[in-house]
Amino acid sequence: MNKHQAWKNFNLGEELSISGTFIYNGLRRFHGMQVLDHTDEIFKFLYNLSVGLERLLKIAVILLEHKDDADQEVLEKSLITHNHLELLKRVRGHHKFDLGSPHNEFLALLSTFYTSLRYDRFTLSSVYDTDRERKALWGFLSKHLNVDLREPSGLFATQNDTRYRKYIRRMVTKISSALFEVVRDRAHELNLYTCELRHGSRAETIFLGKADLPTEEVLWKELLVFFMNTKASSGYFEFLYSIEPLEFDPSLAGDYLQCFQSDAAKAFVVDELEHLYDLVK
Repeated sequence: MNKHQAWKNFNLGEELSISGTFIYNGLRRFHGMQVLDHTDEIFKFLYNLSVGLERLLKIAVILLEHKDDADQEVLEKSLITHNHLELLKRVRGHHKFDLGSPHNEFLALLSTFYTSLRYDRFTLSSVYDTDRERKALWGFLSKHLNVDLREPSGLFATQNDTRYRKYIRRMVTKISSALFEVVRDRAHELNLYTCELRHGSRAETIFLGKADLPTEEVLWKELLVFFMNTKASSGYFEFLYSIEPLEFDPSLAGDYLQCFQSDAAKAFVVDELEHLYDLVK
């Protein structure tokens, strides 16, 4: 294996794992958002997806365009871009790649976010046009789901509907799966193992498991019910049952259960946890 093959086999293989991790983190962030009003949460969602899909596109471009006898520096300089649609155009120049108009629009949204919107608040003009990434996301969802997302009134939050979660997950997994197929097919043609993914990794969940986040939520619920009701006896279970529970408020059980899927919910309950710990010291 020469250095060109090693680069595309091992280094791009690592990049594939990194890409999948960013994409998973983006979807997980959106799935855990209870409302669509908080700019910091939307920023993190868009940032992770922008980085993850950009890196995945660049992996595909390298595998499709690189030649051992070509000018390496020219290729590498051409990758210094955050234009997702331009990278996609290069992929399509070598491989059949079908994506619908909504997918292309979403990639355009990510490009706009990464090249300009993420820096927006560092400019004075942003005083007169705030939260542009939120407006961009709301506009996208409104157009493709035929909903009317209005400016927040300050009284009622804009809930992150199940439809929004499902649509975004399907949108992103369609794009990432299609690109992964391009990478996998080209790697096979080159007799490379670029697509070997670590079992249980977030990249595997994205590219092979379709990022089934709702099932992950069912898992922790089922495990919770199991631990509450099992009659099994072992040293481990005896240890668990011997732990004296903190006196949380039973009337807030719904809020506590939200902690398993929402960082915001955890932030609210942590204060109560610290207070209860202080009481038992």
